[in-house]
Amino acid sequence: MSKSDFKETRFPSFPEVASDSPIEIAAGQRWQVLCGDHRSWRIGVFSPEKSSAEECVELEKHTCPELFLLLDGRLTLVLARNREIVKLPLELGKPVLVRAPHAGFCPDGPHSGRALVVERDEFDTEYRPAADWLREQTLTIKAKE
Repeated sequence: MSKSDFKETRFPSFPEVASDSPIEIAAGQRWQVLCGDHRSWRIGVFSPEKSSAEECVELEKHTCPELFLLLDGRLTLVLARNREIVKLPLELGKPVLVRAPHAGFCPDGPHSGRALVVERDEFDTEYRPAADWLREQTLTIKAKE
């Protein structure tokens, strides 16, 4: 099994911004945290640089769910679910709550799609190769039989 990488996200996990004013979203960035509320939530914009599922060799899993909502362009999530890799294209106006190990890509080229992401302001993230997540799911399912 490959080595996992871990990242802790703790307060302050979001920038301070002026209330009641537009927040600038930077172009060409994979992840930009926009703002948040301590001990509650933070919001960011996700715009992957990858252009295909095959490029998503590492998946991440958080200790809390994340809500994804497509803002513009096309963006597909790659999920390790039920012992397989699943591609889930995001649709405008249809939020998706993600708990599975995941990554994402923009089929029309790097940073050509953007999703708003809502998550807790403090959590842990584990990064592993996709094959490791699938192997772990297989062992978990076998252990329940």
